[in-house]
Amino acid sequence: MRLIALSTLKTFWARHLDAKQPLLAWHAEVKHADWQSPTDVKADFGSASILQAGRVVFNIAGNKYRLVAWINYPYRVVYIRFIGSHRQYDQIDAQTI
Repeated sequence: MRLIALSTLKTFWARHLDAKQPLLAWHAEVKHADWQSPTDVKADFGSASILQAGRVVFNIAGNKYRLVAWINYPYRVVYIRFIGSHRQYDQIDAQTI
């Protein structure tokens, strides 16, 4: 999979050092994935929440942070739409961000 907005992750882990290694591990797994459907995502990340229209919520750093991505399965592209704490996640609409 190709990841769009890696800079978003870098900016986040610069402010939250405890998120750096978990995000690097997440990135490495996503980079080598070949997801064709939400079922493939769930096979790799069992705790991921599959939303509508290609949106997926990933738990990062032992569920301390949440990452919302939009996945374009036909083109094998993952777009990072949001990363933040649970409190910040509760203030957004993951379907529209």
